[in-house]
Amino acid sequence: MTGGKLPDGGILYDGTEEEDDDIAPASDTQRSVAAVDWSVTNLNETGLTGAELIGEFVKQLPNSPGVYRMLNADGEVLYVGKARSLKKRVTNYAQGRLHSNRLTRMVRETANMEFVTTRTEVEALLLEANLIKRLRPRFNVLLRDDKSFPYILITGDSRAPAIYKHRGARGRKGDYFGPFASASAVGRTINSLQRAFLLRTCTDSVFESRTRPCLLHQIKRCSAPCTHEISDADYAVLVREAKDFLSGKSQNVKASIAEAMNEAAENLDFERAAVFRDRLAGLSHVQSHQGINPANVEEADVFAIHHEGGLTCIQVFFFRAGQNWGNQAYFPKADPQMTPPEVLNTFLAQFYDDKPPPKQILLSETIEEQDLLATALTERAGYKVQVLVPQRGDKKDVVDHVAANAREAHGRKLAETASQARLLQGFAETFGLPYVPRRIEIYDNSHIMGTNAVGGMVVAGPEGFVKGQYRKFNIRSTDITPGDDFGMMREVMTRRFSRLLKEEGKPDRSTASDDSADTTFPAWPDVILIDGGQGQMTAVRAILDELGIADCVIAIGVAKGVDRDAGRERFFALGRPDFTLPPRDPVLYFIQRLRDEAHRFAIGSHRARRKKELVKNPLDEIAGIGPTRKRALLQHFGTAKAVSRAAVSDLTAVEGISEAVARLIYNHFHESAAD
Repeated sequence: MTGGKLPDGGILYDGTEEEDDDIAPASDTQRSVAAVDWSVTNLNETGLTGAELIGEFVKQLPNSPGVYRMLNADGEVLYVGKARSLKKRVTNYAQGRLHSNRLTRMVRETANMEFVTTRTEVEALLLEANLIKRLRPRFNVLLRDDKSFPYILITGDSRAPAIYKHRGARGRKGDYFGPFASASAVGRTINSLQRAFLLRTCTDSVFESRTRPCLLHQIKRCSAPCTHEISDADYAVLVREAKDFLSGKSQNVKASIAEAMNEAAENLDFERAAVFRDRLAGLSHVQSHQGINPANVEEADVFAIHHEGGLTCIQVFFFRAGQNWGNQAYFPKADPQMTPPEVLNTFLAQFYDDKPPPKQILLSETIEEQDLLATALTERAGYKVQVLVPQRGDKKDVVDHVAANAREAHGRKLAETASQARLLQGFAETFGLPYVPRRIEIYDNSHIMGTNAVGGMVVAGPEGFVKGQYRKFNIRSTDITPGDDFGMMREVMTRRFSRLLKEEGKPDRSTASDDSADTTFPAWPDVILIDGGQGQMTAVRAILDELGIADCVIAIGVAKGVDRDAGRERFFALGRPDFTLPPRDPVLYFIQRLRDEAHRFAIGSHRARRKKELVKNPLDEIAGIGPTRKRALLQHFGTAKAVSRAAVSDLTAVEGISEAVARLIYNHFHESAAD
């Protein structure tokens, strides 16, 4: 890399690196992201902070494009930004002109800055989006729900290609169609395509081992290429038709099938005609679930934004091959003072950071960096990408339709958030809390007679359940008597809060308040709800006292009512006698919903662990016995039990089992085996 000096020995890099023959070549974007070396100066040791510190940095910055990071005294990244000219952009922060409350707070907390220059502003835009998604700075617009989108994959590496739902890297050979808005949309489409094209959905191992057609063939969902009920040539025709349909040639495919149906009917082959009729019905079912399907929008993502009441909603519709493949609403975290175009501008760069863009992106608002974004996406995708704001015609009608959906989704979310805020306020009043809780953790255990015991933790906050924060705890202690719920809860609490203390430190509750300006979700719970009565609460409070955090966390027990009836729960809180709530109290319903979610999560985790134990093979416990040797042993002896009874001479008769490995297996099952 090349770069220039900053004060006190810091280096300002320009993002250029030398080639390394031992490393596979990467794209320019990947290279600039992977090879970022930030300038680190010692200006923060001078005691300067805020605008004064930023002013010192400005003196050494170039007028070239780049990316900057603002950090607080603890080294936490507060903000990531990009600039056509680093010097001009950072100067604005130092002068403090026209700053919103958010920017004023950010500048005040800044204790250090780091910079990297890039060759072009396009590189800076892509690098900024990547860093925002990876670092999630508190003062940036954040794309909250960033799951990868599902695709439909028609494989290309087997005699009879299969059709699958696919998510993630495109490592397998085949044709990918998408993205679809949700996994359920992909599932519905594949089900209908099965009826229309009779493609297999089984795994390759099942396909290769079939000796007779499966049930899907009997119900006319598969043409059974596994047992050659259809010739490879005829199956290839079905695969080609499916690809054509997903590529936008749906009318040609339907016309071809309709012609074949009519021809069969004219030849009095009514059974074959019925097959084509069912295939046409399957295609119609796919298109009937696509909602709007404009004729002039072949391949595009359509974005519309609605901002009101401090909440922003961005709705996106996906159109591919002239078909509507679903929609999704996003609610990015953004400063309420930011304008809709500003939020949309930042959102789009993050959205396409790890997704292939379509050839057209249609927007409801004109954004500041519209041309820059189009150039960046074009360079990365390798084909021309247009970013447009339609003013008339079919495309404008589509954008208006998406905007209407954005307004409706915004209204629903705002109503849900307001309802959740009222419930949290009522919760605080019911239990006499000093402030409205922002993080509630709910715990429950699940086991059968003490076996496969699992503790579950779910988390709720101002926007409902926060599933990304859920945790499960496999009970490990061998000292706990099977079925000892108190002992299980002690282990869960100890592991949870010991780790929290180690990672986050003890929280300062002396300044806890309803700080609406702080939008970060806290790591420490304000309240923990325990599914249990006085005994459970005694165990939990003992652990909190032992860890020295009894004054940091409010623990509340929720005991099931008489005859375990919902609505008759008793609550146990420190400093007051146990009590019940009126049967129709909204707070009671709220707590029941929290407890039921914890119960559902714990039960699901327990069942998953139990299922794993049921299919566990004794051979898995032997070091050196991998999948190949295990398969050979089971094919030779039939069962793991038969392997355990085999003599060393019998084991060595198996292909791939040497005498040393055979003795290792024998000794594993025979404790008194002689050397």
